[in-house]
Amino acid sequence: MGKLSVYKLYFLLMAIMVTGSSCSRQELKEQLAPNIILIMADDMGFSDLGFMGSGIETPNIDKLAANGITYTQFYNTSRCCPTRASLMTGLYQHQTGMGWMTAANLGTEGYTGDLNEHCVTIAQMLQECDYSCYMTGKWHITADKYMHPDSSKHNWPIQRGFDKYYGHLSGGGGYYKPKNLIHDNEWLQIPDDFYLTTAVSDSTVSFLRQHFESGNKNPLFTYVAFYAPHRPLHALEKDVAKYRGKFMKGWDKLREEKLQKLYEIGIADSTWQLSERGEGILAWDELSPDDQKIWDARMAVYAAQIDCMDQGIGQIMDVLKTYNQLDNTLIVFLSDNGGCAEPQEPSNKTELTLANIDSLGHQYPMSSYEKPWANLSNVPFKMYKQYVHEGGIATPLIAHWPKKIKAKGTLVKQVGHVIDIMPTFLEIAGVDYPEHYNGHKLKSLAGNSLLRNFNGEIFERDAIFFEHNGNKAVRQGDWKLVSKKNYTIPATKGEWELYHLAVDRSEINNLAEIHPDKVKELEQLWNKWAAANNVLPVDYRYWGEKTKK
Repeated sequence: MGKLSVYKLYFLLMAIMVTGSSCSRQELKEQLAPNIILIMADDMGFSDLGFMGSGIETPNIDKLAANGITYTQFYNTSRCCPTRASLMTGLYQHQTGMGWMTAANLGTEGYTGDLNEHCVTIAQMLQECDYSCYMTGKWHITADKYMHPDSSKHNWPIQRGFDKYYGHLSGGGGYYKPKNLIHDNEWLQIPDDFYLTTAVSDSTVSFLRQHFESGNKNPLFTYVAFYAPHRPLHALEKDVAKYRGKFMKGWDKLREEKLQKLYEIGIADSTWQLSERGEGILAWDELSPDDQKIWDARMAVYAAQIDCMDQGIGQIMDVLKTYNQLDNTLIVFLSDNGGCAEPQEPSNKTELTLANIDSLGHQYPMSSYEKPWANLSNVPFKMYKQYVHEGGIATPLIAHWPKKIKAKGTLVKQVGHVIDIMPTFLEIAGVDYPEHYNGHKLKSLAGNSLLRNFNGEIFERDAIFFEHNGNKAVRQGDWKLVSKKNYTIPATKGEWELYHLAVDRSEINNLAEIHPDKVKELEQLWNKWAAANNVLPVDYRYWGEKTKK
């Protein structure tokens, strides 16, 4: 919003009184309205950043952490679509219709695979108060059937509050030839020299430069949704080269070293233990020398994918510095879920061998870093993407805002969740969340503003809840009740496990038999939440069974 004359200010205040505008608490002076940049990595594990001892170079993200705050107990929803839905709306994913994925409508209100009309995005709200809203990268919160040039665009980014968009609607695909590429509402042809991470960074820089050079006086909200380091292993040779051979110590030694680093910097408490090597993972020393080289090659490409993303974040920061906007810009960085243990199914069936590992990172052979390295990514936690044990849902959240965050390099113990992002941004921008939008009654925000954390305050919060793919959890205070679906045929619900996270964040000592009353209490709490938030009936089918519907 530009500087206001006395008369313009008078008429604006009158309009607010008459219309009940959602901007009623907005800071009215241009210089107080902050820019907001939200950056999300895809499938990046809890401890994959450089300053955490990952061995991956992330100097720009490290700078954000060193000059901002890092949350040590922040959660996502364990999978891409649900996290993005919660992130954008401040609701639990089931409230938006995105309880599972965009691939299928499972037949109930919480699992339509498409954002419903009872939620509103951060961009739609910030547009109400004259924010210019831009997005780049992965959207993945519109149903697959609407990811076509001639389909309905009702849940594409432009229709959900963004002024400009460049990226891909779909959740999967490759970096060289993604399934789709969109500019605003236009379907684009993919250039021959295309690499997705670079394109996301370049388009973000372009949008920022256009905004600042055009004389636009509005503050901006920019959502940068990187695909990196999601499988497949596609990375530029210049980035891969510096990591070849760097992980030959193997996952066992590297997991131990990383935990020691987390102890040193205070992210891991001394009571946290290293979870056991994941089920089915061989000890590194049991591998043949050739197999060790192949596994090292996988991790080298994965590291290069994160490295390239970090380079793009550096470019974004440089633009903000160039236009003297860095101090008054809130930058938030997080990941949508934990490290991914899923194997890549190559479309050309090319097997990864010692003879072709130098080609890894190119279009073919297709591959992923799989469970052994995901186990390293999520140190010290167990389990992975799609599960709601800590390895699936824990993410570092970094907030950088020089003008407002003075305790630089601070670790924040606040328990947080992606449902908190929207309330935080709305409070910062001075936007009141409405009861109705475009004639539809909205669900009440599920999250809490984190703004008070920026001043060092920690607050007690209500319980937070999880459900994805039949995996369930509730955290209340330091107690966590969690269950993992039994992946038998047919799949069934798993037994409840109980952990006291204050002394056992790695979820090693199951206390369910010792504290049956606490199990019952938390189970009732979860059941009440599930009944009220479109979670029931919980669907325990396999992914393949769901997509057939």
